[in-house]
Amino acid sequence: MARRTKEEALATRHRLLDAAELLFQAQGVSQTSLQQIAQQAGATRGAIYWHFKDKADLFNAMMERVILPLEAGPRAAAAAGLNDDPLGQIEEGMVHALTLMATDPQVRRVFDVATHKVEYTHDMASVQQRHLDARNACVADFEKALRTAARRDHIKLPVPGHVAAQGLHALISGLIQNWLLDPEAFDLVPTGRRTFRVYLAGLGFVRNSKAGIGNEADEEVAV
Repeated sequence: MARRTKEEALATRHRLLDAAELLFQAQGVSQTSLQQIAQQAGATRGAIYWHFKDKADLFNAMMERVILPLEAGPRAAAAAGLNDDPLGQIEEGMVHALTLMATDPQVRRVFDVATHKVEYTHDMASVQQRHLDARNACVADFEKALRTAARRDHIKLPVPGHVAAQGLHALISGLIQNWLLDPEAFDLVPTGRRTFRVYLAGLGFVRNSKAGIGNEADEEVAV
């Protein structure tokens, strides 16, 4: 009986998180009440407080069920075994992140909520801090890779490393956010790869046709 009760409680928790994902995306976080989430999940308001302290706690639990693209990227890069090619590591991570966004509906839904449907009000301070921590960790990884690659290739970056890293993060996250607004507007993965290589070229890096992931033929870019 205890085992069944534990399984039932876990099932209720997942139903609440599923309901929150759908309602947050449809209505926005601030416009969605805990009572609405409970009703959508076929549960009571008391069940929410059994599993979650407040809406921010529920939101963070929803986020923790998936690995968001810019969090998954560094993991994929590390697994790729490109330790001698820091720019290749970044590209591998970026391609993995964009592919995850384009192919996994739950990741896409949660990222949409996290970027377009949440207001960082006082009671959502922990949510904002989670977002900042993830961004800062990603930017730090980018800066380390860019500085390492610049030293290896004997390149003097035209801007400070932290500025180049912030710009790269903005490029990738901006691509994802704009694609979410209209997924039919452009093909996310190849567009991401091309713009990434153009950005690197602007920093002074030369990537030949065998560099990076996929061994694509370089394309001439007209500006």
